[in-house]
Amino acid sequence: MTETVIKQEQQPVGLGRIFTHWRGDLTGGITAAIVALPLALAFAVASGVEPKAGLYTAIIAGIVAAVCGGSQVQITGPTGAMAVILIGIVSKYGIEKVWIAGVMAGVIQIALGVTKLGQVVKFIPHPVTTGFTNGIAVIIFCSQLNNFFGLDLPRSEHFLPGLLDTFSHLENINWETVAIASVVIVTKLFWAKITRLIPGSLVGLVLATGLTAYFHLNIHTIGEIPQSLPLPHGIPHWQDWGLLRELINPALALAALGSIESLLSAVVADGMTVSDKHNSNRELIGQGLANIVVPFFGGIPATGAIARTAVNVRSGGKTRLSGVIHGVALALIVVVFAPLAAQIPLAALAGILMVTSIRMIEWETIGLLLRSDYADFGVMLLTLLITIVFDLILAVEVGLIAASILFIKRMSELEMAKVPEAEAFPPGIPLELTQEIAVYRVDGPLFFGAAERFATFLREEPQVKYLILRLRFVPNIDTTALVALEDIYQDLKRRGCRLILSGLQPQVQQRLERSGLLDKIGQNNCFETTDAAIRSLQEPVQEKVLEFQT
Repeated sequence: MTETVIKQEQQPVGLGRIFTHWRGDLTGGITAAIVALPLALAFAVASGVEPKAGLYTAIIAGIVAAVCGGSQVQITGPTGAMAVILIGIVSKYGIEKVWIAGVMAGVIQIALGVTKLGQVVKFIPHPVTTGFTNGIAVIIFCSQLNNFFGLDLPRSEHFLPGLLDTFSHLENINWETVAIASVVIVTKLFWAKITRLIPGSLVGLVLATGLTAYFHLNIHTIGEIPQSLPLPHGIPHWQDWGLLRELINPALALAALGSIESLLSAVVADGMTVSDKHNSNRELIGQGLANIVVPFFGGIPATGAIARTAVNVRSGGKTRLSGVIHGVALALIVVVFAPLAAQIPLAALAGILMVTSIRMIEWETIGLLLRSDYADFGVMLLTLLITIVFDLILAVEVGLIAASILFIKRMSELEMAKVPEAEAFPPGIPLELTQEIAVYRVDGPLFFGAAERFATFLREEPQVKYLILRLRFVPNIDTTALVALEDIYQDLKRRGCRLILSGLQPQVQQRLERSGLLDKIGQNNCFETTDAAIRSLQEPVQEKVLEFQT
């Protein structure tokens, strides 16, 4: 224990701490950049924009978010989840309006961080996040079928019509394209068995590009990528207030997804490292700044990337320097290898994205939900279907509503039971008194979902003179339950029955006092324990017995 304290005290701070871990950060940053290169190109294509936009996004957003964000090891860039939203926005509005929506999304993210709403993501149930993650994986996989089969079809804004269009043109399959995509898929799946030092996606990309060039295959390639870094430029139409109003919904969608995915990625990183845990609010501010800056360099909205962040941590990254190195390394790759990147087949990117999407599906969680709780599995499945058929934001909204209804139902299953006489009454209580008392145990929070059952259950009690509610395991009570309790009190009072409460928790007692119900019931009818309540009733009975004998 003493050694641990000494080590913590000797940990350098600030810039000293950053450069102390520079070797691990250098390895982690470069490795993350190698992994990010094909993914940045692929996700840009999947978003409906030029491949260079993905590279510029990974460079600029990666550096800005690393410096300003709340996670020490987060890697930021284009992601599959963001691509699913962007493809619809690009198809409907065009790239210039995507830039405006990206800036607006960044402003919203900063506002969320400043108002300290970063913790809200922790309240999203796991079945909901699993549902939209799996839905995104399905969309990414199906969106690459055209590039996999070599079909030159227009992009569809909606999932199902686009999928039907693809399958209706399968007679036009380009088998050369299928072969190249298959080479990448096989390489990406099995390369890890040879070595993990070089990512399988990069090996597959190089192999596919080499085969395409050597055999002069007739398949589509990425096309020209400028062999230079982007310079800042203005964004047209950003002063058009009518356009800003039109883009508010896409901006909200981008901000919501960017915030959720980035914070989830930061949580995953926390579980992989012993360094400082992330600051959710600062992370939102950092991601917001990245999304504000990126459009001025021709990039697209970005988020924290779980896979690239994991690669960074596993490769030795420990501080923000690793994220900066990741961006700088990508910039050097663009300057040196841009002409070669232009020859990359779109089919190769399709192969990478298809394998990535399959790995995105949380198979273990699906199995766990199936084994443990069909209701949670239903919430996950509902969220997944709405993500595919409609859109992600609606899916999250419906998923949260479904999860909330399920939560209310579970909490409404209040545990109430009449305590058996052998357990309820302490030794020495006269038989005639036990016949006049009913003791009920209530376990769980008393709130609107359980209030009606609570009231109905107690009204069914046969005539007794004293009804004791043992509330020791009731942690809280809401207004609806207070009203139900007052109705019970009034009903018992009309029947000549005295209501007694035992074991009140501080929160419950405060609510009863503030509502005035405790004054109606009476402080003399509240006891620390059920035994104390019953023994207080024993004295009047004994006095009656003595009076009768006299």
